[in-house]
Amino acid sequence: MAQLYLRDVPSLRPPGSADLLQVLWCPFDHPALPRTAVFWRTAASVTDALTTPPEPPAIQSAGYLPQPCLLSPEVVTEYPHSEDLDDEVRRQMKTCHTWQVPAEPDEWDEEEPTPEDVYNSSLSVAPGWKVGGWTRWGLTDPHPRLCDACGTQMDSLLTIASSEWGETSKSWIPREDRGISRSRLDPYPAESTKVQIADGNNLHLYICPASLEHPHLALIQ
Repeated sequence: MAQLYLRDVPSLRPPGSADLLQVLWCPFDHPALPRTAVFWRTAASVTDALTTPPEPPAIQSAGYLPQPCLLSPEVVTEYPHSEDLDDEVRRQMKTCHTWQVPAEPDEWDEEEPTPEDVYNSSLSVAPGWKVGGWTRWGLTDPHPRLCDACGTQMDSLLTIASSEWGETSKSWIPREDRGISRSRLDPYPAESTKVQIADGNNLHLYICPASLEHPHLALIQ
C-alpha cells in the first residue's frame, strides 16, 4: 500500500539497520477501517522485488485499492490543529484584530471564514499523505494516543489521506505545481492515489517511540 525508503524520507527513524518502511492493509473494514500492518526492512535484503504490485483478488471498496504512483517528497513546516492549542492561544486566534486572515474571496463559500477556519485549512496541518506531523481533528476531539503495550504517548508515523489540497487550502499546493496557472490546476486533487477513507477522511497511523515492536495504532479523523 505504501513503501518508503529512508534515503527519501530521513525522518522515518527506523530500527537498527532498517532503511525501508512497508505499510500494507486488508482492503476490507475490520470493523470500520482497513486493517493495517507495518514492516521495517533492509532494502538490500530484498533480492526478488516484484515489478508490478500485486492486486488483491477481492476488495470491499474501490477506494481501498491505491493507484500505483511515485512520490516526490517535500519537507514542510506545519503547526498543531486549533484543537491541540491551549485555551489562551485559541482565544487570541479568534480575535480578528490579532492577525490578518490571508484568505482569497474565491477560496470559500459565501459565508465569511473565521480566523480559526483559515488557520486550520491554510496554516496549521498539512493535508494529504505525509510522514509524521500533526493530526487534523474533526470527527472527535483530541485524545491521548497511548501504546497498548507500555502506555507511552505514541508518535505519528503516516497519514493516509483521501485528498490533497483543495479550494480552501491552496497554500499547500505542491512545489512542482506552484508555477502552473491556477486555472489549470484541479481544485480537488483527490484522484492522485484513488484512496477514499470513511467518506473522505484520513487514516492516521501511530507508533510507539519506546519500541517499534509494540503494536501500532490506527485512527480515522
